[in-house]
Amino acid sequence: MHLFKIILLTVLLIFTTSCSTTQKAIKKPIIAKPKPTIIIKEKPIVLSLRQSLKKVEAKEGDPIFMRIFKKEKILELWVKINDEYKLCKTYPVCAYSGKLGPKLKQGDKQSPEGFYTISRKQLKPNSKYHLALNLGFPNQYDRYQNRTGTYLMIHGKCSSTGCYAMQNRQIEEIYKMAEQALKSGQEKFHVHIFPFKMTVRNMKQYSTNGWYPFWVNLKLGYDIFERYNVIPIIKASQDRYRFFMIKNPQTKENI
Repeated sequence: MHLFKIILLTVLLIFTTSCSTTQKAIKKPIIAKPKPTIIIKEKPIVLSLRQSLKKVEAKEGDPIFMRIFKKEKILELWVKINDEYKLCKTYPVCAYSGKLGPKLKQGDKQSPEGFYTISRKQLKPNSKYHLALNLGFPNQYDRYQNRTGTYLMIHGKCSSTGCYAMQNRQIEEIYKMAEQALKSGQEKFHVHIFPFKMTVRNMKQYSTNGWYPFWVNLKLGYDIFERYNVIPIIKASQDRYRFFMIKNPQTKENI
């Protein structure tokens, strides 16, 4: 009987030790943490000037037109092909000074808004700002409003005290297109400068701004180009810009 107890205790000891070892050998499964999702944003493809011209079937020397939008900080370069303007390329404006609203006087460091034209004599190839196009401020409307200022430009070097400044590489393309268009017979080209894209939503957003009546007037010119893709004849009076009837090249009707 005593021998039987010894054998039983021995078996129980071996069994307990075996179970303990087995428990130690069993490890909890390792659950891999999910790796964070990395979203790679694709950079927009920036076409060269040559590629942009080819895309719209245009060439250097074709008539041009420019629009600048302050809030969006962009300059649009349009090219006229037959009777239609096509958007060739959009450039980021590197810097402008002041806030939304027109330039009023010399030294206010405000960039102008309105309708301007540039002829060959307004090209400045030797500008200290790399290259420059003189906007011709003040125009007739500005003079009616007794606004003052000189040498308001589109130029390079990304530095502005009343001008619209571009990166050097960008002003080189813009200047080249302007120079070639004027050399090829375009007497002058228009530069229309707006505080923002004059959509219904934006106009409503700025309806309480002190310059809202002025912007309503600018919107008339904006809307004609947006709707008919032609530049209206623009004249200035004491209190507003006036937009004369033109021919709609699509319907040949007056608008």
